[in-house]
Amino acid sequence: MEIVLTIFGKNFRLLKKLWLLFFILSLTFIGCSDKNDKFSEKNISDSLSTYLTLANEDTISYEKRLDYTDKAYKILTDQNNDSLNRKNLFKVANRYYNIKNFEKYKNVTFEIIQKSIAEHDTLDIAKSYSYIADYYANTEKKDSAYYYYKKAEKIYIKLNDKTKLGSIYVNIASVQSYESDFLGSELSAIKSLDALRDTEDYEKMFDAYIILGFITNEVKNYEKALEYNTKAFDIATKYNLTESNQTAISLNNIGHIYQDQNNDRLALQKFEEALKSKNITDNPDLHAILIDNLAYSKFKLNDYSELPDLFYKSLKIRDSLNFTVGIIYNKIHLSEFYIVNHDTLKAKKLAKEALDLSKSTKNNKGLLSSLKQLVIVDPSNASIYSKKYITLNDSLQQAERKSKDKFARISFETDEYIIQNDKLTEQNRKIIFTGIIVVLFGTLIFVIKSQQSKNKEFLLKQEQQKANEEIYNLMLFQQQKIDEGRADEKVRIAQELHDGILGRLFGTRLNLDSLNKRQDDDAMASRNNFISELKSIEQDIREISHDLSREKNEVNNNFVGIFNNLIEQQESISEAKVSCSISRLILWDKIENNIKINLYRILQESLQNINKYAKAENIKIEITKIENHLLMAISDDGIGFQVAKKSKGIGIKNIISRTEACNGTIDIKSKIDKGTSLFIKIPINQ
Repeated sequence: MEIVLTIFGKNFRLLKKLWLLFFILSLTFIGCSDKNDKFSEKNISDSLSTYLTLANEDTISYEKRLDYTDKAYKILTDQNNDSLNRKNLFKVANRYYNIKNFEKYKNVTFEIIQKSIAEHDTLDIAKSYSYIADYYANTEKKDSAYYYYKKAEKIYIKLNDKTKLGSIYVNIASVQSYESDFLGSELSAIKSLDALRDTEDYEKMFDAYIILGFITNEVKNYEKALEYNTKAFDIATKYNLTESNQTAISLNNIGHIYQDQNNDRLALQKFEEALKSKNITDNPDLHAILIDNLAYSKFKLNDYSELPDLFYKSLKIRDSLNFTVGIIYNKIHLSEFYIVNHDTLKAKKLAKEALDLSKSTKNNKGLLSSLKQLVIVDPSNASIYSKKYITLNDSLQQAERKSKDKFARISFETDEYIIQNDKLTEQNRKIIFTGIIVVLFGTLIFVIKSQQSKNKEFLLKQEQQKANEEIYNLMLFQQQKIDEGRADEKVRIAQELHDGILGRLFGTRLNLDSLNKRQDDDAMASRNNFISELKSIEQDIREISHDLSREKNEVNNNFVGIFNNLIEQQESISEAKVSCSISRLILWDKIENNIKINLYRILQESLQNINKYAKAENIKIEITKIENHLLMAISDDGIGFQVAKKSKGIGIKNIISRTEACNGTIDIKSKIDKGTSLFIKIPINQ
């Protein structure tokens, strides 16, 4: 429970301050005029009212408000235990609560409980139970809060006070949600709405829908969460609930749900709409939350126009309020911002600050979030933080289970709750059983689909292998035909040698023999002509010999011939000069056909890419063997490209795929205006 007094209008504020000044002067006058410090009953009443009024004024310092509350309490301790005395004690308790002096609030409330029980005042007993429950709700003793709320509930059920019951159920739901008992919290919130159905307590209805929205969002039922928060917004709008900025609260929650769904554009709209709410700055806690949420959505949308200023603006407000929970999450968000912007030092510093603050305030959820962020920003110590995270998370889950058990034992007092709990347990079992079946069925389908996919992939590989073999055999057949043509050409050349060159040699030899018998000038001239003829024949023989030698090397292996044909095609369609070097150490007949066809296709694809894009003047191809690896290098002096920025087209993808099919590796190097080089390394067994 938190009581907040809000005064609207500048003139009204001025009148109120003048009125307070009048009371202070009156109090001073009374104190000075009574030398014995004894007041009449009227003076005591006036002083009590004055102290209570001053204690509730938020423009006065904490120390003075505490002093006025202490004085009011001191007056009441000497009075008789009647309904008026207890009514004023409730007011004193409220004043202590408002200034967050919870220990004195607790002491006064326990005194009211004792006085109410002594007088058998059922209404005051129930009210004091709810007050003490509010105290425990603000501490770690949530089970004690639950216990006293349940005691108050039993009394209000007997009194059939629907309004009070609705309020109690809202508070119970809040305690249960804090301890992650979402199922119990949902039931309590629904009970609250059922109790408040015929009342006009719209603020509590709003609170109930807000809690339901929080619970369903926590369990990731975003559709329901939006539905509940939208209902809360409609109530706040319809009944003009503006004192605590209820419309802004519901808009913030709706925005948070969209944020959890990664729909940050819609989230941003809701946060901006909430920040436009009237008097939003009068609620600094909510104002800071909205700014932080707005900044976080902008961050997730990569909109850094107002970042990190918005984060620091929210942090400044929270620092001024000493709102530690908000400070922790602000620093975690800033850490996320800086790590994305590559400022590791700041990111790490902020995450550690969040961790230290979580430890000092014993905020377990903050600890978990801080440790999770440190795993990201401090990779060197990630294993340490991960272990701490797991250990803390396990201990928190155990603590949550214990809290739920305590709630169950407390609720065991009512038969109605037992019946409902049994029904819910049965529903949970059915849900779990159904969930297990669904998971198993889904797993089975996944395994079957995965196996089918693998089988399809294997069959495709087999078909591709078979296709490669067929293609290579066709290429060999084609090369064989070429070789047959070359063999025919050899026969023709042999005939030419026999019939042409040998005939010429024989005729020349006979003529020279006849000229040897003559020594005149005509014989000398004829002899020189025949020597020139011999030289011509010698040149013809040399050319034929060279052609036959080159042909022999080319046909030494059919695969080399196939390669040479491809290069000849390239030279016929491109102006680029091609130089090709194939090592004679490679035993092509012992290399798998699959590797040979893939090498051929890689060269073919590379030459096509050079023709299309490179604008190269020179192309160099080298195929060598180093140990048990076949190396192919293809380079050009074309325009090149930026390898890192270039998206891989289908040509490069095919080259990579074919290299991987041979269990090889590929390295592509290129620079603008410096050309491109492609290096492929494939393992072979020879």
